[in-house]
Amino acid sequence: MAVKLEEKNAKIIIAAISVVVALLVGVINWVLEKPETPFMDLSFFPKFHAILNSIVAVLLVLGLYFIKNKKIDQHKVVMFSAFLVSSVFLLSYVFYHTFALETKFGGDGAIKYFYLLLLISHIILAAVMMPFILMTFYYAWTENLDKHRKLAKRVWPFWFYVAVTGVVIYFMIAPYYKF
Repeated sequence: MAVKLEEKNAKIIIAAISVVVALLVGVINWVLEKPETPFMDLSFFPKFHAILNSIVAVLLVLGLYFIKNKKIDQHKVVMFSAFLVSSVFLLSYVFYHTFALETKFGGDGAIKYFYLLLLISHIILAAVMMPFILMTFYYAWTENLDKHRKLAKRVWPFWFYVAVTGVVIYFMIAPYYKF
């Protein structure tokens, strides 16, 4: 027998998950002291994260294409896949940043300001959008399609922005990794 999660309870759980994840990422990035030498080679993770973000971006575009062409089953598959790949990204990101030393962007002038603007907007939107992505997923899962459509139209552009800027940020900072 399937347990139906009421919307009010879903919102509470989604808010709690979102706050815990944001706090965890904040602690990992700004509080946790990193080991001087990681216990394993972490050099492949940044590229892996860029690949995951690229996959999410492609899946989001495919999801938009399928829904606009009323191919509901294909839309469900690619959007669920985007959700899964994003989840893998988040878990991998937390693991990587728990052990990896910080990499600083080495550019100067306008490019540095552009990088910082992109990075800050990416980080803020990634944190802010998480509960909305989860709620959109909840509405789809529970077949509350009116609420799903309404929220998805607002969430999609921001989720896509976060995925694409993740890739751009990788390419901008990749020359400065010291592995």
